[in-house]
Amino acid sequence: MTIEEQARQRWAQLMGGGGAQDRTPGTSVAADLPAPDGVSAVAGRGQVTVSWSPVPGAIGYAVHRSASREGPFEVVDHGGGDVLAVPHGPYADTTPAHGGWYAVAALQTVNAIGPLSAPVPVTAPPVTRPPGGALPGGGAPPGGGPPDLSGKSGEVTVELGEGTAPLPRIWQEMVGSEHLSHLLSPDLTGGRPIGPELREALRRVHDDLGIRSVRAHAILGDDLGVYREHENTPEYHFDRVDQVYDTVLDLGMTPVVEFGYMPRDLAADPSRTVFTYRGGISPPKDWSRWHDLIRAFTAHLADRYGLDELRSRWRFEVWNEPNLSVFWSGTPADYWRLYRLTAHAVKSVDPALRVGGPATAAVGWIDDQVRADAPTDFLSTHVYGTLPLDLRPWAGGRPILWTEWGVTATHGSPLNDSVFAAAFLLKGMHSAAGRLDALAPWVASDHFEELGRPPRLWHGGFGLLTVGNLAKPKFWALWLAQRLGDTQLPVTLTGDGAGSLVEAWASRYPDGGLGLLLWNSTLDHGKVTGNAALARLIRFTPPLPTPHTLRLWRIDTDHGNPATHWHGADWPTPQEWTDLHAGDRLDEAQPPRRVTPGEELVLALPNPGIAFLELRPEEPTA
Repeated sequence: MTIEEQARQRWAQLMGGGGAQDRTPGTSVAADLPAPDGVSAVAGRGQVTVSWSPVPGAIGYAVHRSASREGPFEVVDHGGGDVLAVPHGPYADTTPAHGGWYAVAALQTVNAIGPLSAPVPVTAPPVTRPPGGALPGGGAPPGGGPPDLSGKSGEVTVELGEGTAPLPRIWQEMVGSEHLSHLLSPDLTGGRPIGPELREALRRVHDDLGIRSVRAHAILGDDLGVYREHENTPEYHFDRVDQVYDTVLDLGMTPVVEFGYMPRDLAADPSRTVFTYRGGISPPKDWSRWHDLIRAFTAHLADRYGLDELRSRWRFEVWNEPNLSVFWSGTPADYWRLYRLTAHAVKSVDPALRVGGPATAAVGWIDDQVRADAPTDFLSTHVYGTLPLDLRPWAGGRPILWTEWGVTATHGSPLNDSVFAAAFLLKGMHSAAGRLDALAPWVASDHFEELGRPPRLWHGGFGLLTVGNLAKPKFWALWLAQRLGDTQLPVTLTGDGAGSLVEAWASRYPDGGLGLLLWNSTLDHGKVTGNAALARLIRFTPPLPTPHTLRLWRIDTDHGNPATHWHGADWPTPQEWTDLHAGDRLDEAQPPRRVTPGEELVLALPNPGIAFLELRPEEPTA
């Protein structure tokens, strides 16, 4: 068996359980793509950075590793699940077995993988001892002393260029939420009111992070009572949907209408459900009644909110992850019938309304969606544990919406509350900016009940905010991104893990000041709690014409990480809630200080870790 055959067989085994069911599970097909060239693998401290030249038509790349040139080559598994591929290089391999030989294959779809590149050995960079430097404000880096620098290993240098392009605030487009009937809930979780706190969570992500729209499941669920049959005659009731959508709009946000799940009275098999709220997952028993329901629902929205509003801001998505049997009990052919009927029903209200899909797990069915015999105004899909792949080769100019995305799809995982997740969030947003139209974190709030309501404050919920609306590291990461200026500046990173471990976003403010957001992140879930070998020393000489004031914020073990400071019971007492809310802020990591032109800043950045440097011109003295 050739190296290429080995690689394709292993990819088929991985994707057979990954939920991408657009081909027979357990098989893959050859991509009509060449192998990447320009592959290199450069060793650094605790990592190997693998780089390659882009392949036109590729949506992503699978990095392979072997102990020898002859193979067998295995896909590097960073533990994220879903799709073990990345949209571009460079890629930092920080798994324990890094080393040896590397090769890269391009993906045309998640089931169509191209041939491996020529294998390359790991090479070592030249090592020289760097000059000394001091931390801004003095002191040792958090996490136990300075990095061990025997040379340029462990060091990254930042240089800024000039730019005029607007900074693409990809995080502002969309966020996920638990089903929106939760907004109306009078119940308590941990003594906290569900409905008011979910409303406050959406208000906070809108006001503090600039997020404009929210996507959620089950708008057709029986708890909202949209569809009932009386003596075999359909009845529509939109009053509770109106309450939900009025609330969202009053918060300044726009709903993304995900059509699902199947109302019980319309389901072919009402026993087929998902989640504790029993969302129906079967096809309709009467396809014409489904079409009529969607048309009546859309027409009601047009009457209530106006066609101009719906045309300009609303989007209609068909179902959720139909390529997983847990969400769709019908066949793939049944789903495409559902899609066609739904799309035509929406368009029958107004042809300018935007409808799309397939809202699949693990980037499945994208090729089928663009070939569907029905209107497709945007592509949507999901992935967890890795960066969003590059669907532009399939999109044909359509908007690309990742309507779910996160560090893990596992309910109750400690990853969700971690600094690792915060750095991962920035890594994904930076990768997506300029090539996607939405990348929606799943979800805004830990008021969430898919598999049951939260059992304790820190339980690994998906939210950016906890029950009680305490900000997690993920929230603070986007809060710092929101502090960036509106003009993006090009960034050049050089050194050990530059662009693979350590990445940066830079901006200029209207007053001439600079904002620099840095993060040190790996996709390797084995490094969730940190790794001293991956800590980096950042060197940055800001291009300042005059003295500026430096302000510094951090997110790491000791900053913006409230879970590490909670040692109480499952739920706080009233006084503990008061204390927790009083501390719900991201304080500056050091006092502001003066920086002069030509001064080098040296900053210790742990992994995982985030730092934000804001430099503003000094106020002129009287």
